[in-house]
Amino acid sequence: MRGVISGRDVFANIGLIWREFGTACVMRCVVACVTGRRTTFLDVACARHCSSAGDHHR
Repeated sequence: MRGVISGRDVFANIGLIWREFGTACVMRCVVACVTGRRTTFLDVACARHCSSAGDHHR
């Protein structure tokens, strides 16, 4: 198990990602795949939410 997302994973599940996580998440996934950035889906899916949640705790 590698844990990183691939373009194959993203495009095979694009409808599910869009429905459950929204357009912004789909776009972040596509950008990560196109740029070749090695990342996990959790990092991409929570990128905006987790960074803004951390700001509220400060």
